[in-house]
Amino acid sequence: MPGELDKVADQARALREWFRGFVHKHMGRPLTPKALHELGPLNRLLERDEVFSQISRHRDGGGGRLELRMTRRWRSPESLLLPIGEALATFVCEEDFATVKACEGHTCTLVFADRTRRRARRWCSMAICGNRAKQAAHRNRLKRKQ
Repeated sequence: MPGELDKVADQARALREWFRGFVHKHMGRPLTPKALHELGPLNRLLERDEVFSQISRHRDGGGGRLELRMTRRWRSPESLLLPIGEALATFVCEEDFATVKACEGHTCTLVFADRTRRRARRWCSMAICGNRAKQAAHRNRLKRKQ
């Protein structure tokens, strides 16, 4: 029906903003079991899933190999949110929140997991936010010299 996908897009944006708040609240330190009660919206989304396993030909198509593949029934537009929910849940369960940082880019809203040796990463992307910050610092140094 018209408007159903718009409704799902609104739900996806609301989920994104809720998750952004959750990550900002807990980043920089390990998640504790107390955080579990805050994950209610995500758990409610995940429990709507209709996933089943199916034996099929291996994706590489070679050698007549078979594989067990997870498949999903797409019964409603809201089911489009389920892969997003799975990705968020995987992040919560597998990422060490002590390494999660917010990008220091002036207008950037992204967060990232800092897996560098010294945990000194400052930007989501050196090519974008890091480069912009370094260019701005260079321009400021040039202005001060004049």
